[in-house]
Amino acid sequence: MTVFYTLAMALLAVAGGLTVVRLLRGPGALDRIVALDALVTMIVAGMAVHLAAHGEASVLPLLLVLSLLAFIGSVTAAHVIEKKERIR
Repeated sequence: MTVFYTLAMALLAVAGGLTVVRLLRGPGALDRIVALDALVTMIVAGMAVHLAAHGEASVLPLLLVLSLLAFIGSVTAAHVIEKKERIR
């Protein structure tokens, strides 16, 4: 089973690295917001893999809080961009 956890973490690390590249090079604000949301989702997925691998239930509240913050941040950023588009 540890092979699967290691493989999942490695794939998440590669995807996270590619997402950071998109976050830094993104041509627009919306691209960067989507990349940041994807990066937070990958961090939550990595924490979930860690939870499954080690059976530590102490990480679960952190997972829930981080997921909620990512959702609220994405909705707020989309709302701000929508207001900017209306002004133009």
